[in-house]
Amino acid sequence: MGNASYRLGCDIGGTFTDFVLVNDETGEFQINKCLTTPADPSDAVEEGIRGLLERVPGFMPKIDEIIHGTTLVINAIIERKGAKTALITTRGFRDVLELGREIRYDAYDIFAEYPEPLVPRSLRREVTERITADGRVIMKLNPEEVEQVLAGLCDSGIESLAVCLINSYENPTHEIQIKEIVNKNAPDLSLSTSYEVLPQIREYERTCTTATNAYVKPITAKYLAKLSARLESLGFQGKLFIMLSSGGITSVETACEYPVRIIESGPTAAVIASQHYGKMFQIEDMFCFDMGGTTAKSCLIQKGQAGLVSTFEVGRVQRFKKGSGLPIQVPVVDLMEIGAGGGSIARMSKMGLLQVGPESAGADPGPACYNRGGKNPTVTDADLVLGYLDPDYFLGGTMPLDKTASEKAIQEKVAKPLETQVTEASFGIHDLINETMAAAAKTHIAEKGGNPNIVTISAFGGAGPVHAYGLAKKIGAPRILVPPYAGVGSALGFFTAPVAFDLTRSHRVALDDADFRQIEQLFVELEKEGAAILQEADKGQKIIFERTLMMRFVGQGAETDVTIDAKPFDQWKKEQIRESFDEVYQKRYGRTYPETPVEFVTFKVRASLPERPFRIPPLRNTGKSIEDCIKGQRQAFSLIKKKYIPYKVFDRFKLFAGATLAGPAIIEEKESTIIVGEDAKASVDEYGFVWIDLNLE
Repeated sequence: MGNASYRLGCDIGGTFTDFVLVNDETGEFQINKCLTTPADPSDAVEEGIRGLLERVPGFMPKIDEIIHGTTLVINAIIERKGAKTALITTRGFRDVLELGREIRYDAYDIFAEYPEPLVPRSLRREVTERITADGRVIMKLNPEEVEQVLAGLCDSGIESLAVCLINSYENPTHEIQIKEIVNKNAPDLSLSTSYEVLPQIREYERTCTTATNAYVKPITAKYLAKLSARLESLGFQGKLFIMLSSGGITSVETACEYPVRIIESGPTAAVIASQHYGKMFQIEDMFCFDMGGTTAKSCLIQKGQAGLVSTFEVGRVQRFKKGSGLPIQVPVVDLMEIGAGGGSIARMSKMGLLQVGPESAGADPGPACYNRGGKNPTVTDADLVLGYLDPDYFLGGTMPLDKTASEKAIQEKVAKPLETQVTEASFGIHDLINETMAAAAKTHIAEKGGNPNIVTISAFGGAGPVHAYGLAKKIGAPRILVPPYAGVGSALGFFTAPVAFDLTRSHRVALDDADFRQIEQLFVELEKEGAAILQEADKGQKIIFERTLMMRFVGQGAETDVTIDAKPFDQWKKEQIRESFDEVYQKRYGRTYPETPVEFVTFKVRASLPERPFRIPPLRNTGKSIEDCIKGQRQAFSLIKKKYIPYKVFDRFKLFAGATLAGPAIIEEKESTIIVGEDAKASVDEYGFVWIDLNLE
């Protein structure tokens, strides 16, 4: 649209749905936040947009693009509310989903539970065929057998079908045949084939990822179709994009085809925003801390880049134990769940100890203070009792909180069993969640070779700025950065994400035996696929391709990513590739083994369009005195003195460039609240970023 001047970011979280409307011509922002509607998330989307329309009438036809992040997919997996899904696989591989890697995630727990496969055994069927690891067909597929198997599954009332045959990543001939049969005999059946979803080695991960994609594909398509229709009814005529777990955005059509790629859609955006701010201020080591209503996620950004991993888990039986969930092998920003969110429920464990989470009150009924029927105390209730939140200014005063309800819930469920006072119980909840997050944060930073004593914490989410000070003290971080509109940081981060898509293909071959011309042809094919996926959004822009090699020592079980220049691969020399591998390996593990041969395992391409970041306008207000920014004073709990002390309360919207203030202080804005302890001081830069420096002596 020639007259388009707006972009809208919309992030659906577990508790709140956030909106950011940016005028690309003026740089002005409009923010809105409303409770998520779990029964139909699009209800909250429409409600939030109508709220924005009251402030900016008639903007919908002027929107060029809406960028959307959603928890729909991950919630469907966790709550097991996906489609009735079947699996067709090679004879002898029916039980791969249950056998997994035959690894115990807790060696000493004889009662350890494992997640139920998304496809029950009764709906997993085998067909006779066989392809070798180098792609040779040694047993042809029988089309009549496939038709019989398909007919039996359709009679069972399946809604979606996953197809994953052994070694199809190297030669997808038989999966292509099955796809043709399905399209002919059951054209309305939702279908996911592993050669399209994940053409990579590792049978368990590939089967699990393909089955997961099939499981959520019908509900994703239904939701996005309904959302598109509702947006059109509001006057939207632009393009709708969906946030990917890998940090890029993609079209609705691609998201419907590969919904497994949008599992970590929302939390990823805060990391991308943090990465953008790191580059903006030339901060090399930044720790992104995003605490919302349901969970707290983190990511260590080093040298201005957030790491990507190729495998992560969803639906863990034990929330913080690796190996207890379903492995999903798609590119995802290296996020770590480090704790609970504002709505996480505090209760007594079986051992009689205080426990916070993992259960969450969510948006319905929400914390006790919401007065929506919730009876359990949460982190938000504790923060309210401790004085960190203003009951009359939550969401800018549009959603009053009931402090008495919080005190009653904490008294009955925590203070009474512990035989203590409400204040001590509230502090226990607040401090325990900070301690839990700090322990996980230290581990995450150490695993990446970072140092918590030099990182700058960037705080996002409605609860992030409330807990960032306590987290920083526990991990020893000297500085906190709270960006403007931190409470809707993920929705704002959508604007910094490029239109992008990651493609992979496994082709295992030793470096010494590799045909570089053949590998170049493989890269070219991946780039053509990427260009086709981006063609609807490119608008004549040049597509950028990034190439990555996944390599390992021969006999090793894990790969190392080696990023290379996108010049023709046959122009590389084998010695150059080996040097690059050794350099990356030594940096990561401290040593390498030059005498040991290496091999290629998987080849990756990222296709992306040039970034179109937003610009934050400089502050307009020019205050004469910091005293002009004070809203008042209230008693809040000191983490140092362990008692209530007076905190000055500042209005963030009145803070001016160059303003400085000393703790104890509380800085309030509509979407979040910033806590500054008495051993810290805060300053405001020309763009409205609040910088908090801690005295860690």
